[in-house]
Amino acid sequence: MIDGLPMAVPEPGLPERVRIHEVGPRDGLQNEKAVVPVEVKAEFIRRLAAAGLSTVEATSFVHPKWVPQLADAEQLVPLLDGIDARLPVLVPNQRGLERALALGVREIAVFGSATESFAKANLNRTVDESLAMFAPVVATAKEAGLRVRGYLSMCFGDPWEGPVPLDRVAAVGRRLMELGCDELSIGDTIGVATPGHVTALLTAFNEAGVDTGRLAVHFHDTYGQALANTLAALRHGVTTVDASAGGLGGCPYAKSATGNLATEDLVWMLHGLGISTGVDLGLLTATSVWMAGHLGRPSPSRTVRALSHQEL
Repeated sequence: MIDGLPMAVPEPGLPERVRIHEVGPRDGLQNEKAVVPVEVKAEFIRRLAAAGLSTVEATSFVHPKWVPQLADAEQLVPLLDGIDARLPVLVPNQRGLERALALGVREIAVFGSATESFAKANLNRTVDESLAMFAPVVATAKEAGLRVRGYLSMCFGDPWEGPVPLDRVAAVGRRLMELGCDELSIGDTIGVATPGHVTALLTAFNEAGVDTGRLAVHFHDTYGQALANTLAALRHGVTTVDASAGGLGGCPYAKSATGNLATEDLVWMLHGLGISTGVDLGLLTATSVWMAGHLGRPSPSRTVRALSHQEL
């Protein structure tokens, strides 16, 4: 890394600070065919937190047969004691919440869909049925004092249905928030969004009564648009951005979904805009190189490759 680069050149109107919601250990690893040892996952999370990431999504309490990579959630969570970061976990239903609560988890997320096709593929339910399933999960979690995040997938396009109307996405997202979620992450699951679409959808959420301060964005880089889309969201006032260390991840239920926005690429852009993240890019890059070694392949992140001189 060359000292002083990227040069910080702020753009007027952008946030002074952005919180990165790191999803690598959960969303990033869930598609890996070879099971990553639980001790490696714990060390991955520990290194991410040490690099300055204040929120690291640790795992999911989904049924093991659906996502075998995350079948070790009960073994992983106790290994995370003492890590100085928020460590949310994904729970698909009431049973998943019970498993998480038994381990003292303090923050959870539920995962819904803006489209009927993906709700059926991912949850085997309609959109209405999935929201009805989440209602007692969110209520129980809030009663227990937990913070709850809602994920909404297929917000910009669906591999079965094509374009998704803005008002439909905003309406489903608002219903998810009305269940009691503290924050809503808007997902471009198959990576088809473009900047104007991002601005229009965020505006639609505002018109539906959802404040920008409660929204996060989650972009996939399938068509190379993730950073451009993130900048559009920042210009709209979004201050929470999901990303995955090293660009790991996809979606097991949407085959056209490729990797998440790489955390390193996001940090490089944010720091170049003079936006504070609290992240040490050198430590983060070293962490992704370390994990790439365990996975047996180079990181797809351009920033990781540039800073570590990995082969393109």
